[in-house]
Amino acid sequence: MTFEMTVHRGPRDPSLRRRLVTRAAIVLGHTLRPLPPALLAKVLGRVSRGARPASYAEAKASRDRVMSASLGMNALQACLQRSLAVALLCRMSGCWPTWCAGVRQSEPFTAHAWVEAEGRSVGEPGVSERFVALVRVSAG
Repeated sequence: MTFEMTVHRGPRDPSLRRRLVTRAAIVLGHTLRPLPPALLAKVLGRVSRGARPASYAEAKASRDRVMSASLGMNALQACLQRSLAVALLCRMSGCWPTWCAGVRQSEPFTAHAWVEAEGRSVGEPGVSERFVALVRVSAG
């Protein structure tokens, strides 16, 4: 089976500080990625303490920054690191989206990680209908 995939890379952020903060979130996401799910959820729960819930616009802006900063974040297999980077980048600005990890509801088995804000998945339409979240880390 083949399919076409187009990678959209947004304009480069002119602010050096914002680029460095985005890169730091990506590196932190890469560092957290190998943790077992229970420990990862515990770490993210601690990180999210004291943060207000992210709006959809804030979470989408963070996702766009992560996607523009690294082509590797656009890969299909990068969902865990991408979702971690987006959540951490939101936290660096004082908010926290709902971080989710789950599995596809129908065959074939597929694991996936994503972020939600205002009750809907950010930048990935239809994820909520196709996947069931096994782990959720909300603000607070």
